[in-house]
Amino acid sequence: MINANSGPGLLFPKGGWENDETVEEAAAREALEEAGVRGDLLHFLGQYEFKSKTLQDKFSPEGLCKASMFALLVKEELQCWPEQNTRQRSWLTIPEAGECCRYKWMKDALEEGFTKWLDDQMISRSKKANDVNSSASSPEEH
Repeated sequence: MINANSGPGLLFPKGGWENDETVEEAAAREALEEAGVRGDLLHFLGQYEFKSKTLQDKFSPEGLCKASMFALLVKEELQCWPEQNTRQRSWLTIPEAGECCRYKWMKDALEEGFTKWLDDQMISRSKKANDVNSSASSPEEH
């Protein structure tokens, strides 16, 4: 997670995407620019709506936005990155991250999206391990 520039609490990297990139490319770029990390997007966690004061205008007076959230497997932590002078990254456990989330929608993304995906991954791995153990201990019929 990264610090917020405008107050207390921590955030997940986020931002808009350019016309020439996919939402996945934008997510990876924002992680690099704001948190100084590179990695592989593992899973789309969902879309979450939020209100942005900076994006309020006559077409969207409430400043409604949608964020597409992804699980990122970090493979590289950079010592220098574009927003290092204004951002600090923090590595937290899931419960710690939930406590520190500045926005409810980010906490929801963590608890509903990421935790569900992580639980599904653990169940899937457990089933695969059980299948391997079962076939290894069963004698082959000839």
